[in-house]
Amino acid sequence: MILGDLLDAPVYADGGQLGFVVDVRLVLDGPVKGLRAAPRVVGLLVSARTGATFLGYERTDTNAPALVWRYLAWRHRGTFLVLWEDVVGVTGGAQRGTGDARVDLRPGFRRWSPALAPTGTGSRP
Repeated sequence: MILGDLLDAPVYADGGQLGFVVDVRLVLDGPVKGLRAAPRVVGLLVSARTGATFLGYERTDTNAPALVWRYLAWRHRGTFLVLWEDVVGVTGGAQRGTGDARVDLRPGFRRWSPALAPTGTGSRP
């Protein structure tokens, strides 16, 4: 799988489309290769309104420059993180040569805040 194929891919769950993948979250905690640990996919950021990126503004309390932050916060309202373990299938994309990927989530998946904290709490997955 090529991670770039996931960007802007439609995300489906419970028989309907939830939005589009706008970012892929990685963590460096895999086996050490050279000077670094190998990356591992943590989850996908899903936006109901757009396939455009957040430019990293969703990750912290960063709010400067204020106009950019406000615009991106408005444009991406309702965006959520889905953990990789909640993804049951990725079809299309480079694996089938179509270029169009589709992401399917398991029933009962959990929505997390884009900053990796569950909605309404400060804890991390």
